[in-house]
Amino acid sequence: MFHDRIPAALEKLPVSRARHDVWAALLPRRSRTAFRIGLSAATAIADILVIVSVAAGIDAAYRTAFDVTGPVAGHSGSFELAALVALFVLLTNLVREDYHIETLLARRPHLRRATTVWIGAWAVVLLIGFATKTTHEYSRLVSLGMFAGGLPAMLFARATMLRLVRSAATSTSGNTNRIHLVGYEEDIARFYAHNDPEALGLRVIGTSYLRQVDPTGDAAARHAQRSEDLDLAVSVVRFLRPDDVFILLPWSDASDIERCIDAFLRVPAALHLRPGSVMDRFPDLALARVGRLLGINIGRRPLQAGELFLKRSLDLTLALIALVLLSPLFLVVAALIKLDSPGPVFFRQRRYGFNQQPFGVFKFRSMKAAPEEVFKQATRNDSRITPIGRVLRRSNIDELPQLINVVLGEMSLVGPRPHALAHDRSFENRIALYALRHNVMPGITGWAQVNGLRGETLTDLDMQRRVQHDLHYIDNWSIWFDLRILFMTVFSPRAYENAC
Repeated sequence: MFHDRIPAALEKLPVSRARHDVWAALLPRRSRTAFRIGLSAATAIADILVIVSVAAGIDAAYRTAFDVTGPVAGHSGSFELAALVALFVLLTNLVREDYHIETLLARRPHLRRATTVWIGAWAVVLLIGFATKTTHEYSRLVSLGMFAGGLPAMLFARATMLRLVRSAATSTSGNTNRIHLVGYEEDIARFYAHNDPEALGLRVIGTSYLRQVDPTGDAAARHAQRSEDLDLAVSVVRFLRPDDVFILLPWSDASDIERCIDAFLRVPAALHLRPGSVMDRFPDLALARVGRLLGINIGRRPLQAGELFLKRSLDLTLALIALVLLSPLFLVVAALIKLDSPGPVFFRQRRYGFNQQPFGVFKFRSMKAAPEEVFKQATRNDSRITPIGRVLRRSNIDELPQLINVVLGEMSLVGPRPHALAHDRSFENRIALYALRHNVMPGITGWAQVNGLRGETLTDLDMQRRVQHDLHYIDNWSIWFDLRILFMTVFSPRAYENAC
């Protein structure tokens, strides 16, 4: 067994101030905890100051514009509103631990979370106003100004604080979590290959490599070797005093994991199990309880019940409105298709939908009518595409009949695009995680399409890029993400690229 507990450069330093500084950086600092608490408090204070400042600015503009004089609260109620909003924002972020230094350093959708809290705060204020019949006491103009002006101000302040926190909590600053790694050499090498400690807000101050034990050797000798390794590792951990100890042994070595746990529970440091191969494949592992049964959750349902209800409500509302408003366009397109070439107006093809259930997707016919034959994907300059069909494809109008599929509950407005059955069967065997696309409703448009990933798929890499975008959408779904994609579908030039 051997240990790597200090930088190699230290060995070249004489016993001097330089050597002392290296050791000082490795050993814990008493001021570190106070500094981390200070960063968390500064982030909370920044939120409050932003809300109060926006309220003061909006109120001053209101009084200037309408020549209002006298006590501020008596005219616009801006400070009462600011106090209520600030209280809700503060309490919500404290409950969600959004001010914790670990949360601020984590790669989470911070700005999206801040937006959700801001909208929730104003929803609560509105409910309180209706419940107490006090909405008439507050200026609607000031309230709207605070809501509209406060959100960008808060997002800017949060982004600024995130940059400050991450610049202050570097691995060389002494303000990050100090960790010690324990495991076999290949497992520790895998940890470094998949993780950048500095980017994670961590400082690795020590590493204890356990020797591989010959499974065919004498049991007593194996036990003695492991005991020697762990005794030495515990001594190093007691000396270095890390905040956290990570055991990187694979799950298959259950007995060695047990012995490591027993050994390191005796030291004053938080103990973590991190089997590399599992964590690298499922980075969002979390303990979850189902009833009274506790387990490791490696993947949640793509959308929870409330999210499904919200998404379905948006789909149904917008689809019905769109069908009514676009009905004149449907009639014009139907007439043009009939005049352009013989055959039906609509084309319906079998696709896989949610949970890989087949359904018939509606489209305006853009190709010459032909008997049912083996599927062949449309290509650029395909001779089967009619003149009017080419216009429909490039403008995405050929997809509009899928609003009917949305109303029928077979599709969503936004989601992974459904592919032909032959495509699905082919790519599912060649593209990793391709089938995960079927865990949500397919969509008329999607994150891949608005990023120009549409049209002909000449290689597996083309499809792989689409799948990556689809999985990003599934993992990061929100109602705002759907609205953003819908907006980009209509107005973004990239959404019209690569159409066949």
